[in-house]
Amino acid sequence: MQTAPLTPEANRAARAILKWSVRDLAEKAGIAFTTVHRFEQTGTATETTKAKIVAAYAVHNVEITNGEGTGARLRKTKGAAE
Repeated sequence: MQTAPLTPEANRAARAILKWSVRDLAEKAGIAFTTVHRFEQTGTATETTKAKIVAAYAVHNVEITNGEGTGARLRKTKGAAE
């Protein structure tokens, strides 16, 4: 399954799901706080940076959706009740 493109709005939604601050995300993704802040404000980031952010969310079962609207969701874990 291919992940939807990361947007600033989806990034903020994913952070909210995990209750992460910008600093928390920067630490988990291994990038600078200013890089996360700039991305959320301007949408400017390299594809490598976006991949690191998406990977940090994936470790915590959050995926970027951008389906009907911009956002993110918590993935069901295997064995979870449906």
